[in-house]
Amino acid sequence: MPSASKVTASDTGRAAYHGPRTAAAGAPRKDAATGNGQSQEDGISIGIILGFPPKVADELRRWRASFGDPLAATVPAHITLVTTTMTQDWEATCAHVREVARRQEPFTVTIAGTGSFRPVSPVVFLKVEAGFGECVSLHRQLQTGPLERELPFAYHPHVTVAHDVAPESLDEAETVLKNYRASFPVASMGLYEHDDNGIWQLREELHFGTEPDDQRRGPADAAGGR
Repeated sequence: MPSASKVTASDTGRAAYHGPRTAAAGAPRKDAATGNGQSQEDGISIGIILGFPPKVADELRRWRASFGDPLAATVPAHITLVTTTMTQDWEATCAHVREVARRQEPFTVTIAGTGSFRPVSPVVFLKVEAGFGECVSLHRQLQTGPLERELPFAYHPHVTVAHDVAPESLDEAETVLKNYRASFPVASMGLYEHDDNGIWQLREELHFGTEPDDQRRGPADAAGGR
């Protein structure tokens, strides 16, 4: 386990390709349609995650690849707090997410043992043990205001280790990792934008229990650096 005092969302990398499984588009140029066929009028698609320390993320990437999951190389291990959600007001969204982060104290996450969403969805995951309540609380706070929407399923914090692979590979993942266990502290969450190329771009890292700094970039600012 890493000895660092905290783990931040950016430790997992600044962008992750989520491919065709995400239904919403990113923040396009004015009057332009995105690669997903949506326009600026549809809003901005965001996601919020807890990142993992590099050592744990790399270990889980190797495991996910061993099960034949093609997203192993492009989607770092993480816990989703807010899945793909459209917002019409970027500034209001940022202010909302910053306020939730300001009220949250750092906490420890322990992932241990496996579970599955089968037969509803072909997913095997690592369970969140310590930190489960904090993740649920953060999700409930975040999915309000400018991010309020009805979800098709109840929120369940987890770490995906195999998705859309052969049934025997899902069985293998569930069996091989049933005794897996890792613990680490988390001190921030990452606010991501799903851009018009299908890439999740980190737009802001929000540290828990602190006032946000002045290093803020919105989609329009970040576009010039792509």
